[in-house]
Amino acid sequence: MAKTGENKNMVLFPFMAQGHIIPFMELALQIEQRTNYEVTIVNTPMNIKKLRSSLPPNSSIRFLELPFTSSDHGLPPNTENTDALPYNLVIRLLEATNSLVPTFKQLVHKLIDPQLSPRHSSVCVIADLFFGWTASVAKELGVFHAFFCGNSGYGLACYCSFWMNLPYRAEISDEFSFPDFPEANKIHKTQISPQMLEANGGDAWSVFQGKNFSQWVNTDGILFNSVEEFDKLGLLYFRRKFGRPVWTIGPVLSRGSRAEKKVGIRTELCREWLNTKPVNSVLYVSFGSMNTISASQMMQLAMALEASGTNFIWVVRPPIGFDINSEFKADQWLPEGFEARIQGSRRGLIVHNWAPQMEILSHRAVSAFLSHCGWNSAIEALSHGVPILGWPMAGEQFFNSKFLEEEVGVSVEVARGKSCEVRHEDVKAKIELVMNETEKGKEIRTKACKVKEIVKNAMKDEHGFQGSSVKAMNDFFSVVDSVKEKIEASNCHLPTMINSSTGKEFAKIASGA
Repeated sequence: MAKTGENKNMVLFPFMAQGHIIPFMELALQIEQRTNYEVTIVNTPMNIKKLRSSLPPNSSIRFLELPFTSSDHGLPPNTENTDALPYNLVIRLLEATNSLVPTFKQLVHKLIDPQLSPRHSSVCVIADLFFGWTASVAKELGVFHAFFCGNSGYGLACYCSFWMNLPYRAEISDEFSFPDFPEANKIHKTQISPQMLEANGGDAWSVFQGKNFSQWVNTDGILFNSVEEFDKLGLLYFRRKFGRPVWTIGPVLSRGSRAEKKVGIRTELCREWLNTKPVNSVLYVSFGSMNTISASQMMQLAMALEASGTNFIWVVRPPIGFDINSEFKADQWLPEGFEARIQGSRRGLIVHNWAPQMEILSHRAVSAFLSHCGWNSAIEALSHGVPILGWPMAGEQFFNSKFLEEEVGVSVEVARGKSCEVRHEDVKAKIELVMNETEKGKEIRTKACKVKEIVKNAMKDEHGFQGSSVKAMNDFFSVVDSVKEKIEASNCHLPTMINSSTGKEFAKIASGA
């Protein structure tokens, strides 16, 4: 949409991980197309460089860099994204983001100071869920703030509740409950990551997340990359916990070709292979951009795929203990002769590092998705009615897997984590359960198709009808604009209007009072 000179700027600040950056980028493009806000994406220099190259040629989105030197924080040189880090160093990158507070504060101040930037007197900050401190900065400067969470409400509710309560420490048994989210029922200790299992309140993850989530009380609202109709429980948690409006604007989906920048397989070749396969005959296997499995798990998975006789596309990366971005050595990490047999029979595609996921999931030949249950991947699968075989790896992925299986009914869990024992016979049985015409498989596929229609309707905007996600997006911008107008009319400051301890004043504005 053409800008009208209304002095409005939307500042987006994602965490430095592809799973966070991609939905932020798509949200930025939606804001640019649907509103008269100028859109600014803030990040560190190396991430900005990559983002610039992914912009459509006609986009007016601009970028502002926050100086960052990874080696100053005990990180390897030139590492500004989790893609370049082993998982044990991710917490160090998270801790290092606290060093960005002063420069981010200066940046926002410059945007709202009429003497320094007369065109941008109105600013809204949309920040990543890991940047709780941005809400405090926004409150101090008197600008509107929202978190954008590329997560399911349910998965993030479990994750947030865990770090704010550390409930596992109080239990003797292997199961525990979330004291402020009882709707999630019992959680088993195998459904939390090693970092969470080892949390004691004084470890690095506990300290970081405790401080991070405690600052969420300073935000003015929360945006979720989810759909209201099937994610009500998780959304209830955040409305109840923080007393702030929650807007579900999902799915905010990657548009495919712009992300095609990693070594892997060309979309055309992938599509040609899929076109040769019958409807609902292909299993897609991918564990996301940050995850891999152990060498023994990889061997068992390969044996299961071969024994099942199913067609498959498998995105492979080196196993745990090796550089995830290094060369994949099939002769060491897959059964002897596996790759040659698969290629010879044309039953499978073994893709190194990257595949065009959206194009694969949208193809009629794809029957199911063996996934780590990262929410970007899950919502992409749900948008196309593709059932999921869950193998969560880290973070809230375990809770997403639980949600997809127990609450939505579109998934069957295959394994949990990077260190669990995996038997190829069990994996084969789960593949056949979902992909074959079993009673359970048909039930899961039917539910996945129903969710696809729910997602489709949520995004519908035609003939006077607005789906829930479209309406939520419009409501969000209506609230932002209403706050701006009330501030200008009363010449007061945002902190006193909408950042009160009870949030009552903001609730009035959000409800149109």
